[in-house]
Amino acid sequence: MKLVLATSNKGKVREIKQLCAEYEVIPYTDLIDGFEIIEDAHTFKENALIKARAVYKALKNNPKYKDEEFIVIADDSGISVDILDGAPGIYSARYAGEDADDKQNLYKLIEDIKAKGVKSSPAHYTAAIAIISNEGVEKTVHGWMYGTALTEARGDGGFGYDPMFIPLGYDNTLGELEDEIKQKLSHRSKALLLTKKILQTL
Repeated sequence: MKLVLATSNKGKVREIKQLCAEYEVIPYTDLIDGFEIIEDAHTFKENALIKARAVYKALKNNPKYKDEEFIVIADDSGISVDILDGAPGIYSARYAGEDADDKQNLYKLIEDIKAKGVKSSPAHYTAAIAIISNEGVEKTVHGWMYGTALTEARGDGGFGYDPMFIPLGYDNTLGELEDEIKQKLSHRSKALLLTKKILQTL
């Protein structure tokens, strides 16, 4: 059974492949051409469902894959910073603009926290994962990771906002921590553990 990811984000693909090593994990862009998906919902859950439904429909409408069995999973995730009233939240991937890259988003968030006159703020990551199977089953799960957002970037590991986030109970940022530790802590790994329990029932 193929596990098709409704993303082409290399960081997410790498992380999900590591955490779901027992499955054949394929980004949808390995099967069909990438296309724009408008994420216009107001929650991580609804945006994850939009992505999963769009990719599932595109695969089923493709003659090459319409009779093939697969499961589509889509992740929508982001960081919410208390001092910024929960921003960037669902806009994490495009916080510095529609075409912004990870570094631009990271440094915009650092500057916005600095502008509040503080050096750090409580913050948390959310990951919502939507699962759609051939039987038309739709499920969603969530995972969270709590900690502190800093006004400096530390470490070269991870992706996104990892270099500015220290998980609760640790002194190092996600950019400094080893992958093995991150996998135990991360919002996405917690959501994927719940995802795998659902996959076992499909």
